[in-house]
Amino acid sequence: MVGPEDIIERVRAYQPAADSDLIRRAYAYASAAHEGQKRKSGDPYFVHPASVAGIITDLRLDTASVCAGLLHDVVEDTLATTRDIEREFGGEIATLVDGVTKLSKINFTSKEDRQAENFRKMVVAMARDIRVLLVKLCDRVDNMRTLEHMKPEAQERIARETMEIYAPLANRLGMQGFKSELEDLSFRWLEPDGYAEVSAGVAKTQRERDRYIEGVCKTLAGRLAEQGFAADVTGRAKHLYSIWRKMKASQLSVEQIYDLIAFRVLVESVGDCYASLGVVHSKWTPVPGRFKDYIALPKPNMYQSLHTTVMGPGRERIEIQIRTHEMHRVAERGIAAHWKYKERNGGGIADQDASRFEWLRQLMEWQRDMKDPAEFLEGVKVDLFQDEVYVFTPKGDVKVFPRGATPVDFAYQIHSQLGNQITGARVNGKLEPLRYKLRNGDVVEVVTSGTQQPSKDWLEFVATTGARAKIRNFLRQEQRDKSLKLGRELLEREFGKASISLNKFLKNEHEVRNVMEVLRVGNTDELFISIGYGKIDPQEVVAVVAPPSHDGRESVPPDSIREGKLAGFVKKIMGRDDGGIRLNGIDDVLVRYAKCCNPLPGDDILGFITRGRGVTIHRRGCPKAFDTDPERRVEIQWDTKAKINRAVQLRVVTANRPGILAHVGQTFSAQGINISEANCRAGDDGRAVNMFTFLCQDLTQLKSVMKALQKVTGVVLVERG
Repeated sequence: MVGPEDIIERVRAYQPAADSDLIRRAYAYASAAHEGQKRKSGDPYFVHPASVAGIITDLRLDTASVCAGLLHDVVEDTLATTRDIEREFGGEIATLVDGVTKLSKINFTSKEDRQAENFRKMVVAMARDIRVLLVKLCDRVDNMRTLEHMKPEAQERIARETMEIYAPLANRLGMQGFKSELEDLSFRWLEPDGYAEVSAGVAKTQRERDRYIEGVCKTLAGRLAEQGFAADVTGRAKHLYSIWRKMKASQLSVEQIYDLIAFRVLVESVGDCYASLGVVHSKWTPVPGRFKDYIALPKPNMYQSLHTTVMGPGRERIEIQIRTHEMHRVAERGIAAHWKYKERNGGGIADQDASRFEWLRQLMEWQRDMKDPAEFLEGVKVDLFQDEVYVFTPKGDVKVFPRGATPVDFAYQIHSQLGNQITGARVNGKLEPLRYKLRNGDVVEVVTSGTQQPSKDWLEFVATTGARAKIRNFLRQEQRDKSLKLGRELLEREFGKASISLNKFLKNEHEVRNVMEVLRVGNTDELFISIGYGKIDPQEVVAVVAPPSHDGRESVPPDSIREGKLAGFVKKIMGRDDGGIRLNGIDDVLVRYAKCCNPLPGDDILGFITRGRGVTIHRRGCPKAFDTDPERRVEIQWDTKAKINRAVQLRVVTANRPGILAHVGQTFSAQGINISEANCRAGDDGRAVNMFTFLCQDLTQLKSVMKALQKVTGVVLVERG
């Protein structure tokens, strides 16, 4: 276990004035709080916080961050409170601990909602203080290093969350060391067969590769020294997950993969970088199209380097990265390398570097715009994983977008109004449609019209979460306005049948207040909108304003009508009255399964109340579900006793070669599945795209089929249609 004096010595190495006593007190406090607690491995629990603090010192963060690492699990796992931490260690450390602590006491409707909301709150915290995320990443790195002691289902869940969220966040923060390690650790548990294959393949060629690296390093260092450059030259095998991705993309074995080795040249200045590139290209022939200049055009995460691929000794492709020592420091530690220490106020990111993390402010905007936490989480995943495209405004300003972005994304990044009114764009002087995919180096000028409005069709091709959120907000507001108008018209018509004047009703404060209380709506606009959406039947309003006489039918009690006719009707039929609906069979009158995502028993699902048509069921991650109004969504669950066979589609991409379809068909048959429809199309790239439709019982059966298909030689990709 890392001791307190070890931690203090590490911190003092880069922050000589660090408060040693504060670190000792935090160490002792956390150690005492976790006394008697054990990890899954059987080790004392405090081994984990101490290790996290050690990782934080590797990033060279300040004293408050180190203390937060020691204390980060105290509030969650012991009797101590955030107020106790603040009293003992001050507001700064308490705020960091509070930001990192898991929000386990918040009661969300499902595990997925809970995860999404947890992430949303982490985004808010890290936008206020980036150290929250840095401590959280250190926590995740240590947890991933000891994942072998967890149960298999926990290993897969934690590894998937790491691969989908934390590794991309590390990449966005420019922390290449963390990114690579988190990807490799996640890869081990998510694809154990693939991990074993790549590990064995890399180990098999270890000795030969080491000799090759030594030879290239010696040759390159000597050549640079002859030209007067003081350069450090190193070589290494690329990390396992990047090799695996190349294998899957090209359908090759480890032995067949080119450029498994990357070489790094560290020099003194930017001028030396470009001069060294010339030396490299004079020695070995460069591969066309494989040169990238991230010095002149840095990545958004501050990464700078020259990348080139050349035909090295033995006609082997090798990648060479050339950068300064400072660039290398930033590449490994990212934002942590830009931490500036201030003796009085702790520390912070230097003003000149803060602009490079504009994406953090974008995350803040998205989480404000998106009502649904799952929608926010899905959008963040998409944005974090995308490769970047660099385009220019007419004034020459650089804008960065995910690959696949369009002029609509460009317009919304400039201003919401510009996005709402875009009709096209002049790209490099030529008029292009809204669906045009932006390319590196494009100069984009937006063309607008005062009569233009966002269309639902735009959601099919925009690539950024920001643009998607603004389009959805506009469409929802438009739908809200339409529902308000429709609801007023419907109520006025129903009032007319009962000889009630709508205008007189609206002027009668007592009657309006009575209806608001009984139907649980805040104001008349909300009443009209609820009627327009179908959540309240106008007859319910009539029953409150003009209840039946004593000699007629009985009056309806207010409690039984407060939720609206449609929602009450659905609950009554489904036999649920606790805020959710449990599907206990198939009834196409009340329950419809969305064709856009074909939900299966076992899928996490979401319901959407459709006026006059019951509840439509979507998979929770379905983009079409996110397009629906959050106010009309209902939480639903599958009945575990239900026996439902649903038609599903699988998209299987294969190498285009004889016999491959027969193997795929045999795999389906071996799983006891009969293909009802197949659509196969060969492409010009040597691959074939096959869509298979078949009946499936549940998600477990589908996963089993997909796993079996992925093992078929020649299968490149398997995904749900």
